[in-house]
Amino acid sequence: MELQFLSLASGSSGNCYYLGTSEYGILLDAGIGFRAIQKILKDNGIDMERIMAVFITHDHADHIKSVSSLGEKSGIPVYATQAVHEGIEKSCYVHKKLSLSRRVIEKEQPVIVKDFKITAFDVPHDATDCVGYLVQYKDQKCVLATDVGYISETVGTYIRMANHLILEANYDREMLHNGNYPAFLKERIVSGSGHLCNTDAAEFLAANFDLHLKNIWLCHLSRENNHPDLACKTLEMEFGKYGIRIGVDVNVVALKRMHPSEMYVLGE
Repeated sequence: MELQFLSLASGSSGNCYYLGTSEYGILLDAGIGFRAIQKILKDNGIDMERIMAVFITHDHADHIKSVSSLGEKSGIPVYATQAVHEGIEKSCYVHKKLSLSRRVIEKEQPVIVKDFKITAFDVPHDATDCVGYLVQYKDQKCVLATDVGYISETVGTYIRMANHLILEANYDREMLHNGNYPAFLKERIVSGSGHLCNTDAAEFLAANFDLHLKNIWLCHLSRENNHPDLACKTLEMEFGKYGIRIGVDVNVVALKRMHPSEMYVLGE
């Protein structure tokens, strides 16, 4: 069974990603409407009964909107750290608290779901708590690191493991600086607990590139302070300094904010 990846949505309006096989899969975050999740999965031939678990990165609204519908209504286990679960419980965006579906995980302690091994790792961000995920399936290693204030030693360690990487490239520095956001919001975004810019993502990836990395998906792009072509061009220019050829050595795609991606087949 080949591993498949689908982005259902990726941006400040909502984030949700699918990793699975022809028989089952998991969701990473649930920040869009429940009906939208059902429809996008159905359009890709995936029944809700095939979703074995939901793993949440943090408790901001654009990552947890549908946790109660997925967990309590559909009976799908919802995995998160204790602190993230506490944040979900306090959130005004979650109308029904998690009970039977609630599963607590520890950072860097793997969880087994069918043939998947999922490991949470610490990510710096201004939520109650925030993690990224390493998802291992056979020889494939997928890493999700979104809402990254900066690439810490821990985040960098997991990024370097990835065959397939979903990494935040939230903003372009010049666009943010010259944009209409108020000063306090700009300061929050560029802080070590805010978001990751195109340049920082590109510089780290280029300096740490290894040929075992096959796919890079840039996620959580800002509508106001970034553009897909600009994010990809920033990586292309930085990679070029190291002789890394996009489309030859590695594939790079900027995920759509409000629309699903194609279904990517990653191999066995």
